[in-house]
Amino acid sequence: MTGEAEDRFLVLRNEPADPKRQRDRTLRLRRLSKLEKMGLATEHAPGVWELSERMEPALRELGERSDIIRNMHKALKADGLERDPTTFQLHDAAPEVPIVGRVVDKYLTDELGENLTVVVDGIDGRTHHLPGIDPARIEDARIGSVVEIGPAETASRPSDRTIAAIAEGSVYRPSRHLEQAKFEGRVPGGDYDGYVDAHVRRLEALRRAGIAERIDADQWRIPDDFETRAAAHDAGRNKQANVRILSAARLEQQIGADGATWLDRRLVSAETSNLAPSGFGQQVREAMDRRREHHIDRGDAARQPNGGIAYRRNLLATLREREVGRVGGELAATKGLPFRAVTDGETVSGKFTGTVQLSSGKFALVEQSHEFTLVPWRPVIDRRLGREIMGVVQGGSVSWQMGRARGLGL
Repeated sequence: MTGEAEDRFLVLRNEPADPKRQRDRTLRLRRLSKLEKMGLATEHAPGVWELSERMEPALRELGERSDIIRNMHKALKADGLERDPTTFQLHDAAPEVPIVGRVVDKYLTDELGENLTVVVDGIDGRTHHLPGIDPARIEDARIGSVVEIGPAETASRPSDRTIAAIAEGSVYRPSRHLEQAKFEGRVPGGDYDGYVDAHVRRLEALRRAGIAERIDADQWRIPDDFETRAAAHDAGRNKQANVRILSAARLEQQIGADGATWLDRRLVSAETSNLAPSGFGQQVREAMDRRREHHIDRGDAARQPNGGIAYRRNLLATLREREVGRVGGELAATKGLPFRAVTDGETVSGKFTGTVQLSSGKFALVEQSHEFTLVPWRPVIDRRLGREIMGVVQGGSVSWQMGRARGLGL
């Protein structure tokens, strides 16, 4: 139609005598009438139409949207799901409000493999189409895994807050930081030099960005708005959505699991207000009910006279220890090396040889010559695979110490 228009004007005043051309004219008029309703065409006089300059890009965008919706339907159907298309929400960038739900599809957005598009069946009753996701951030999520996808990180780093607090007269001194760190004695493993070195490396990166200035080996000048500028620098480099894997296991697998699952964390917090009464939100409600009954049957929960549920004290820690003990025993049988569970406050050291995905989360396998253990994993240790690591177990997590050469993960 655009090819027939002259300066975006199309004249269809006269009805041709040929029946075939009459049909073509009728079809064009019907199409123009539809475009008029879409705001993409205007009839200035009977049979005289003007096509909007936005028509082609608008129709192209509508076509792309139709393709996206068709692919979303296909992905949902492959997982045995049906959702009302009016609940589909297509995002152009990272969502402003975090989205929680299960992954129903993920595929490469570009040929270079630098970005993924993820389709999430949300607990809010909507199905979300989220492009531009960093593949590394969602690598551990499979179809059915529960994730949270939110806005890019913009908060200041703890290291930046520490640098600003230590600085006097806009000057940060590593020597003074070292003295204070030793006085407070809060550095895991006691590697104070490595701890301060990590802050200096952060300042070096910010110096290259024009935010900090190196005066000499023991003096760094920082601006009054140091934290704000450092956070803005990070946000500018990282505009991709923030992704958290809440559970690598599917919802159905969590119901009878022996570990501490995402369902358990919701049960303990008694939070259900953000669960929609339909779609995945309703399925989560039903799964929580079944998980609660599982705990009652196992003796990890009991019904109270008032109708409430009392859970075992430290339920999440108990479940985590139970699963880690079982998996550790199974691995010991195949590795020919005894497994030893660690206790809170214990320092763990050894060779980082791999990871294991459990219902309780992702765990690092740390081996010594005479035994091995499983401890909670963090991304900071991935670059140390096959090498010696050391950290302190604290409340279900680990504060990893990388040694003086690398300092602590910030």
